[in-house]
Amino acid sequence: MLKTSLQLRMSQQLTMTPQLQQAIRLLQMPAQELQAHIRELLESNVMLEAEDEGESDGTMSFEELGSDPNEQAAPPSLGEEGEPEAAPPPEPEATVEVIDDAWENPSANPSDSPYNNDDDDRQQEFQDASGETLQEHLSWQLEMAKLEPRQLSIGRAILDAINDDGYLTEPFDVIAATLKPEIHASDEEIGTVLAIVQGLDPLGVGARSVSECVTLQLKQLEPSTPGLACALQIAANHLELVAHREMASLRRVLGCGDEEIEQALALVRGCHPRPGSQISPSKAEYIVPDVFVRRTPTGWTVEMNPATLPRVRLNQGYANLIGRTASHATMRTQLQEARWLLRSLEIRHDTLMKVARSIVERQTAFLEQGDEFMKPMILRDIAEAIGMHESTISRVTAGKYMHTPRGVFELRFFFSSHVESADGSETSSTAIRAKIRKLIREEPPGAPLSDSRIAEMLSREGITVARRTVAKYREAMGIAPSNERKRAGTRQ
Repeated sequence: MLKTSLQLRMSQQLTMTPQLQQAIRLLQMPAQELQAHIRELLESNVMLEAEDEGESDGTMSFEELGSDPNEQAAPPSLGEEGEPEAAPPPEPEATVEVIDDAWENPSANPSDSPYNNDDDDRQQEFQDASGETLQEHLSWQLEMAKLEPRQLSIGRAILDAINDDGYLTEPFDVIAATLKPEIHASDEEIGTVLAIVQGLDPLGVGARSVSECVTLQLKQLEPSTPGLACALQIAANHLELVAHREMASLRRVLGCGDEEIEQALALVRGCHPRPGSQISPSKAEYIVPDVFVRRTPTGWTVEMNPATLPRVRLNQGYANLIGRTASHATMRTQLQEARWLLRSLEIRHDTLMKVARSIVERQTAFLEQGDEFMKPMILRDIAEAIGMHESTISRVTAGKYMHTPRGVFELRFFFSSHVESADGSETSSTAIRAKIRKLIREEPPGAPLSDSRIAEMLSREGITVARRTVAKYREAMGIAPSNERKRAGTRQ
């Protein structure tokens, strides 16, 4: 017989509150995505406002404060899955200077605030102004060719069959089928109009093979061009020999002199194998660095990019008007959301600065001397240094970029696997790839180094790697094997 009873149990569980979810989401957002998100919130939440003009900007360094500015009223860090963690123990005197924008007194001048009225105009300056596709580029030329209506319709059908590289991808019967039932075009008619299309810009468009593409471009040259006749033969029948660098076979089948063959090869190599790619617009992708790293007389400095800082604040005017009546419930909710947002932005700013500073401290040799001096580093190293979980480091390094004297790198670039040397020391895979690239660059052109030989040379330096590891790194860098480098007779 079943009996009802009351039992008291205690248990613990991790709950993802809306505040933690927002903090994790903002931590992972790249700079441009974060700015777009803030703009949306400015439009939907009246308790947020862009900062006014004329506020001063406060900057401070470790030397000026005598301690880490991030430790002063620092927001709680995020641990695994957003769980707050204890603050890390005090660190020794910092060797990397951090120029930190104070959140209490940020500037919001129209020239640098990403949320003022001139924002749309500034963004348009970076947009692709051309926006013309290959089809549009060919269509207006076809319209100007003064063709008959029937030929113009056939020409448009041909353009529809040309891909972005400029090649005709459909046979004549398929093109003819697209014109029916209005037009019944023969292969001769389509071929006639195709010849007109092949005379349009860019040269080589409308070709059905690489051989025809190169031939169309060569035929536009003056007949008296040295080596042209030999180049046409190569384009028509011997491109495969050129691709495999079989010069002896090429001389034998052409029967031309060495000088004429060299002139012909120069003409062939001057042709574009994908003419349509010269017209097809590629969307420009701009990288906005989140952190600037500079060398100063006192060491390396780490500074947040002021253009990426979200310059928003609480609208005190509306906040002071809120009463405790039920009619203000919506505004109280927006006020709470605004405060959560500002707190989450502080956490993001603080965490990103800590991670960037720790990376620079560990990769100073790379910044000063190059890839060969990159130290092996994993997420756990940074997580232990700043007292956070690896998942937090993974989020903050995704899509964030650091501007250094050696270029702009994603924060994840500084993390690499390692190879343990004979003496117990570790070498990063980035440094090993740099050493392999250097050895190949300095090898004799007539006697290129094999993968086994490179592995032996690295072993003498205390870096024990297998031949297959060298081959994997070499292929990842796009370097040909030794037999192909010897055949080419040129240095990589």
